[in-house]
Amino acid sequence: MEQIETWSDFNVAMVGATAALAGLVIVAASVNIGDIIKEASLTARLAAGISGLVLALIGSAIGLIPEVGPVLYGVAMIVIALGAGVFQVQATRRIFENQHPANRMRWLKSAVGFLAPLAYLIGGALLAAGQPAGLAWFAVGSIVAIGAALLVSWIVLVEVLR
Repeated sequence: MEQIETWSDFNVAMVGATAALAGLVIVAASVNIGDIIKEASLTARLAAGISGLVLALIGSAIGLIPEVGPVLYGVAMIVIALGAGVFQVQATRRIFENQHPANRMRWLKSAVGFLAPLAYLIGGALLAAGQPAGLAWFAVGSIVAIGAALLVSWIVLVEVLR
């Protein structure tokens, strides 16, 4: 599909950006990993943020495979988005289990992590159905994954030092 090839520059940029950011998040978290793993909700949220970056990384990498077809690309992204969604389901469960009075805005904390997988699910379904608009949804998912991962990582790193 010619439309996939037109997104190659975007995909190259996203592969580099998401790989670098995922590495930085993991290194930053490793400095305080002993404290992070003491709080299950922080650990689960950090894992969900990293899984969003991995989703964006893999999605962009698949888009760079020569002559990848839209149906295969779409179905692959649906499967990978569902996998990333599993991490967010776990994070949501942990967020709601944490009954500390300072744990407010549980729904918002949970919703943020679902945005990127949802964008990829929509994009995958559209692309598998032959609609090139699915590629734009992948772009939205990539950008949202970066924003969500940065937000969650910052929150986890600040929370663990309180």
